[in-house]
Amino acid sequence: MQKVRLKWVKNRGLDHIIARTTSIRASCLLLDHLARLPSSSPVPARSLARLQKPLGLTVPVLRFLRRHPTLFAETLHPRFPTLPSFSLTPASDILLGRLARASALDSHLRLARLLLLTRSKSLPLASVLPLRFDLGLPYNFAAAFPVAHPDLFAVSNNHISLSATASGLPEGIAISSLQRRHAEAIEGATYRALSRPPSSSIAPLAFPMRFPRGYGGMKKVKAWMDEFHRLPYISPYDDASGIDPDSDIYEKRNIGLLHELLGLMVHKMVRRNAIRLLREELGLPHKFTRLFTRYPGVFYLSLKCKTTTVVLREGYERGKLVEQHPLAAVRDKVFYVMRTGVLFRGKGLSKLVLDEDGDEEVVMDGDEEFHREGMDEDADVECFGMDIVDNEDNTDDEDNERDMYD
Repeated sequence: MQKVRLKWVKNRGLDHIIARTTSIRASCLLLDHLARLPSSSPVPARSLARLQKPLGLTVPVLRFLRRHPTLFAETLHPRFPTLPSFSLTPASDILLGRLARASALDSHLRLARLLLLTRSKSLPLASVLPLRFDLGLPYNFAAAFPVAHPDLFAVSNNHISLSATASGLPEGIAISSLQRRHAEAIEGATYRALSRPPSSSIAPLAFPMRFPRGYGGMKKVKAWMDEFHRLPYISPYDDASGIDPDSDIYEKRNIGLLHELLGLMVHKMVRRNAIRLLREELGLPHKFTRLFTRYPGVFYLSLKCKTTTVVLREGYERGKLVEQHPLAAVRDKVFYVMRTGVLFRGKGLSKLVLDEDGDEEVVMDGDEEFHREGMDEDADVECFGMDIVDNEDNTDDEDNERDMYD
């Protein structure tokens, strides 16, 4: 295929969502960590300081904890009164229960589909742990899943893999989301839709494209995408060992694989470093970042929160998930409880009306402030004038930092 020179374009709406999700991620992992510690005494903040980098925080952990008093209650340590210590609030206990119930719905199927994407149907636990929040896995999935689903998972030598028979897999689990969408489109298609040529960018099996502002009308980009759509689609669950790794067909296979991988994530986004840990098992090239930069209509590459995050563009519409998973809905509630503490500080708990069996209701005098942050703004703004060119001299930013989880 021809090579197209594109500039990196910043999307303010998606950057805001990434920052918001990063805060939710840190809160959920901290809640999970504190819930597993003995509840006899509060936890000193200095013992949590080492978690700043794994949580992806750009501020100290102590500042983050104090910023959200509706989730983390600062109390006096029984032995050292001057030592800042924290415990869970009643709102946190209710949210933890809801997070656990939402995670138990289909998290094992998400992990099974991730393993099906790999060459050996197996992954090191160290490669799966950074994806625990993204896939919605419980903290003890390595021990709980083989017991709860013995016909599906097996753990040995710090690797989790699918069982030899995998009889617990639902029928049709190894069908990509694009293929399922194609089948639904064909089933309810009109005569006009069926008459479109397969190379058309609006054909049912074509990747949904949402280009940054100004790119969709460029003739070179249109010609490039038409050529891309004419290539045969290979399911990421099929064996691709017989395809030339340097061919355009293999590149489209990689785009389909990354599209499916991001589609498995609860928030349709993942950090690049987490993908790097899966690169060999997924059969991705060493310089896989160029796959995101070459197809800005499918992916959005962000530098927000001092890390590189990849977002599936089609997953969001006007600042909201197109298909919201129940776990994402509960995490939204976590965010609003967090924001209540930011707005009202220590009085935030009094502004919350919590019902353990139903949904919590946020009662605030300044509720309008939640809607003034431009969360639904999806404007694209050219940033830094950075050119991203697909050539052999373009190298990835080699970041060897790995996430550490307890």
